[in-house]
Amino acid sequence: MGKRSKREEEYLEALYILAKEKEVIRIKDVARMLRVKPSSVVEYLGKLSQKGLVRYEKREFVTLTDEGRRIAEEIYRRHVALKKFLMLLLRVPEDIAERDACYIEHGIHEVTLTRILRFIEFVENCPVGVPEFLKHLEYYYAHNEYPPECYHKKEEYCRGEDSR
Repeated sequence: MGKRSKREEEYLEALYILAKEKEVIRIKDVARMLRVKPSSVVEYLGKLSQKGLVRYEKREFVTLTDEGRRIAEEIYRRHVALKKFLMLLLRVPEDIAERDACYIEHGIHEVTLTRILRFIEFVENCPVGVPEFLKHLEYYYAHNEYPPECYHKKEEYCRGEDSR
């Protein structure tokens, strides 16, 4: 996939989300979701249509082409993975995770995204439960101090005795 502009990705993702939620995609719904004027939506849909990513005729509904849907699904997948990562590991509140994921998703490298996805999969499916370090991290976030179990390791590390 060639490099797409942030704006193009935002439009494709919005169209994908609206298509999942509604039977038809209307200009006013896209405008509301992206916080732009309907005339701006119409203008940009013309560009996406020329690229073969959407089907749109004036005063008609909008649909993603197969290629547009494929690209939009990938953008949405990145967004969901990043939001989940921010909430799961960093314990960022959902509203902030949503905004940050939207910001990050347009520039993240595929290698980084793959690692995040694998990390989430590991944490969610670890057969022995939540990895111990996440429990310690949760305590650290809540109390702004290391949990008691970590002090021994921290002291070793500070003295240069850590075996890492």
